[in-house]
Amino acid sequence: MPVLVTGAGGFIGSHLVEALLRRGHRVRALVRYNGRNSWNHLDELRAAAPPGLEVRLGDVTDPFLVRGLVAGCDVVYHLAALIGIPYSYHAPASYVATNTSGTLNVLEACRQERVRRVVVTSTSEVYGTARYAPIDEEHPLQGQSPYSASKIAADKLAEAYYCSFDLPVVTLRPFNTFGPRQSARAVIPTVLSQALSGAKEIRLGNLDPKRDLTFVADTAAAFLLAGEAAGVEGQVIHFGQGEAVTVGEIARRCLAAAGSDARIVTEAERQRPEKSEVELLLCNPDRAKRLLGWAPTVSLDEGLRRTAEYIRANLGQYAPTEYVV
Repeated sequence: MPVLVTGAGGFIGSHLVEALLRRGHRVRALVRYNGRNSWNHLDELRAAAPPGLEVRLGDVTDPFLVRGLVAGCDVVYHLAALIGIPYSYHAPASYVATNTSGTLNVLEACRQERVRRVVVTSTSEVYGTARYAPIDEEHPLQGQSPYSASKIAADKLAEAYYCSFDLPVVTLRPFNTFGPRQSARAVIPTVLSQALSGAKEIRLGNLDPKRDLTFVADTAAAFLLAGEAAGVEGQVIHFGQGEAVTVGEIARRCLAAAGSDARIVTEAERQRPEKSEVELLLCNPDRAKRLLGWAPTVSLDEGLRRTAEYIRANLGQYAPTEYVV
């Protein structure tokens, strides 16, 4: 039976699809419909036409389409989401429609089709600024942005479907993921693309927030484990390096990876609203290690080196962008 990956054309989703194919799975991949007939990041696989890959264009906001996608699948990895925090301030209803209602559509389709395992993708942003650190899975959830609120609602729907219908769902909660193919709006591609283009100044927002960063290959590995591990139904499992680094330090390490001596400049208009800023995200990964056997294998500096190599080779895809922490 195939597995379904929603959000398969995205940053993490495309890496997960590749990892599943390498393991011999048949993959049904949902890519958001667009007028260019593009598979987004899966376009890199298109010419190779790997056996076992079936790409469908559509949107998780359509419950009828989702039901058809889920039919006949053994495991569903649900990654489709709107993720840009700054845009969520301007279009919050879009985030509720995709992140919350879209997740409801996936959960209901999985209940109707009796899938063996559903992995719902959460985010460390649901914790807001840490009330204590390192953060464990029992930390309170705080909706400090419309994005995080939409994901909290999705997480609670997954919990409700497990408790109400015994749906075999696992909520997987990555801390900040980075690596090749990440959106140019994120801080690491923003710094690297500008530095590799020869910029002398890198303009950022708040440099003080601290983030726990995981390389995308390690994130994909956690998804594979969450789809296969026995006895983890109903669990919320998060994962990260267990080390928090300031945005300013991340930027400096990016410049080192790019071999750049550019100067970092902060601008107030690139910052989040004060009460929406998440100051600290630091993971306690003990549950992921205990239940999934997961541990990170790629260090921050090695991951930055690999990401810099990818952006250098694909610099035309990275137009100058504005980043809001």
